[in-house]
Amino acid sequence: MVLQSSELILNTDGSVYHLNLLPEDIADTIILVGDPNRVSVVSKYFDYIDVKKSKREFVTHTGVLNKKRITVVGTGIGAGNIDIALNELDALVNIDFQTRTIKEKIKKLQFIRLGTAGALHAHTPVDSLVISSFAVGLDGMVSYYNWESHAAEAQLLSECHHVFSKAPISAAMYVASGASSLISAFAVLGTVGITLTCPGFYGAQNRQLRAPLSPVDLFSLIKQIQFRHQLIINLEMETAAIYGMSRLLNHDACSISVIAANRETKTFSKNVDEAIDRMIKKSLDIIVELLPFSEEFSSLGDIE
Repeated sequence: MVLQSSELILNTDGSVYHLNLLPEDIADTIILVGDPNRVSVVSKYFDYIDVKKSKREFVTHTGVLNKKRITVVGTGIGAGNIDIALNELDALVNIDFQTRTIKEKIKKLQFIRLGTAGALHAHTPVDSLVISSFAVGLDGMVSYYNWESHAAEAQLLSECHHVFSKAPISAAMYVASGASSLISAFAVLGTVGITLTCPGFYGAQNRQLRAPLSPVDLFSLIKQIQFRHQLIINLEMETAAIYGMSRLLNHDACSISVIAANRETKTFSKNVDEAIDRMIKKSLDIIVELLPFSEEFSSLGDIE
């Protein structure tokens, strides 16, 4: 099947439409951050950077750390941007841009999300790390694709539907799981639990400024859910979409979040930037251990 120009949109230089990237610009392991300004906070730890590109809110740096090639992409906020970013990153490795056809041999990418989140329970302190085993999505992202839940995902979704049966948001719910191998590798960093992915920051996360909220007590319902001895322990805006799109495209994904706010204790990190930096450094140590040594980068000098 040839992908028409209205479906696979390329820029005049042959780069993919939103990300402004060419196939050679990315590594097989890709760190995803929501804040475009956080890309340089990650890439400053690379030995050198050989790709720096941006377009709109999307920022990409690719470089080498300990002879391992790594890409960092700033996706912007929310599931809609994840839909764009992951589809285009997949296209860069699995679609031939010259023939506009899907390649016979499909490459698997690794996506590591490094983000911030809010905790739902008092026992999850600010500045601690959460590794997402499953994510419950309220954004409805996968309903636009041919999505089939795995057995465990279906079981957790059934529990969520039961608890949220009278809430209008239940219709959009889905559950997506992360890659067990990656979750196991990053589990040493913090607490493994279930994440709630919300389609907004204020009302969707039970925050009220001036607009009145729905009478449904979102937090009290969330706290009733337990699956495989795990609670829904944090909420944010991207993980379910990352896990869902990764499953649809046959990639591996893991989401690590630093707790910036505890919604139960009404506290916020006293130095969230420092906590984010610690998460980045600890995660990079594990990423480097996971990646195979590449002879291609063994003799390159310090360039940027």
